[in-house]
Amino acid sequence: MRRPVESAQYTAYDFGRTLRTSGILASMGRAGSASDNAMAETFFATLKTELVHRRSWPTRHELEMEVFSYLEGSYNPRRGHSRLGNLSPTD
Repeated sequence: MRRPVESAQYTAYDFGRTLRTSGILASMGRAGSASDNAMAETFFATLKTELVHRRSWPTRHELEMEVFSYLEGSYNPRRGHSRLGNLSPTD
């Protein structure tokens, strides 16, 4: 018996066929690949730590505007990137 929170295989032939007929290329790693979502998970962890969980948000719209401001005003231009020798795009 499988626990409710245990992951299960979610890919199916019909789903794959629907993607192909829609012209969408699926991006799925192999089972057990530790780096599948590492970059995305690191980004979202940083976003939540530095912005989302620091206060409560009265409306979804206000949070969306703050996320946009955070990305365009702080995260993207000033954060160091490994491809740039850990320099920010601004530097």
